[in-house]
Amino acid sequence: MSQVALFTGTNVPSFAKKGELSALAKSLTGGAGGGGGKRVSIKGGVFRLMVDGKEVAAIEERFLDVVMVNAAPKIGRTFYMKAYDSENPAGPDCWSADGEKPDATAATPQSDRCATCQQNVKGSGNGESRACRFSQRLAVVLASDMEGDVLQLQLPATSIFGREEGDNRPLQAYARFLAAQNVSPEMLVTRMKFDTKSEAPKLHFKPMRWLTTEEYESAVLQGNTEEAKRAVTMTVAATDKVEPIQLEGKPPAKAAPKAEEEDEEAPPPAPKAKKAKPAAAPVEEEEDAPPVVRKEEKPAPAAKSSLAKLAAEWDDE
Repeated sequence: MSQVALFTGTNVPSFAKKGELSALAKSLTGGAGGGGGKRVSIKGGVFRLMVDGKEVAAIEERFLDVVMVNAAPKIGRTFYMKAYDSENPAGPDCWSADGEKPDATAATPQSDRCATCQQNVKGSGNGESRACRFSQRLAVVLASDMEGDVLQLQLPATSIFGREEGDNRPLQAYARFLAAQNVSPEMLVTRMKFDTKSEAPKLHFKPMRWLTTEEYESAVLQGNTEEAKRAVTMTVAATDKVEPIQLEGKPPAKAAPKAEEEDEEAPPPAPKAKKAKPAAAPVEEEEDAPPVVRKEEKPAPAAKSSLAKLAAEWDDE
């Protein structure tokens, strides 16, 4: 079945016929409508389950089937002045949850507005990259365990923006493709697949099947849980459990003044500026507790057996 036929066939479920896009759909297409617990990392081009900043399971397959249940309504940004030190991890010097202006808690705001910041200029980072990095947080559940734990997934710019190539779509292109069919992401099982042509971890997204009515109801409930809301909320200093970095020899900078909001669908062009120091890789975040895979016919197993069972399920994908 072609991807378009999926949305036009006779098997379209009743909940998908209402023709109204959800807040999740609007978030992913770039319109308006983090902390987080357990999460999925794509470091090194491998799907990894991270708990308390440590890898507890991995899948060697190049794809993972999930259901998206929530998403940050805006594209976030982070800027690091120093190289990442795994022995002494630190939070970003400047960051923004909405991609428009520095957060009030940012230690060293680089500009009043993200769009005109010198760290947003192409070439301000390594090579032709930007020193200030884009990212978006999603809350997902495994398609094989929809009533299990909500997992955070943080995507880099390469997995968010860009043009579709055949059935290969980055996040926003995928969300727009679904929106053109009046379909929201939480109605479907989505396959996330690594782009094997990319040197850096980069995901493409593809619809696999409709959810059943029961699965859809579960996805909606999961998306409204506190766990899902924490997963998509960007609270850098609190999540990384570190004090913001201060520039040597300079007093702590004041938060940038408020500015008018300006919606951005993709990285905006910015005026040329002096070249800044290269940006370092984002800090690996810490989480709270091991996930628990829940099954209706049995009580939740102990943490150790739960993680082992989840790892086994991943390997079976």
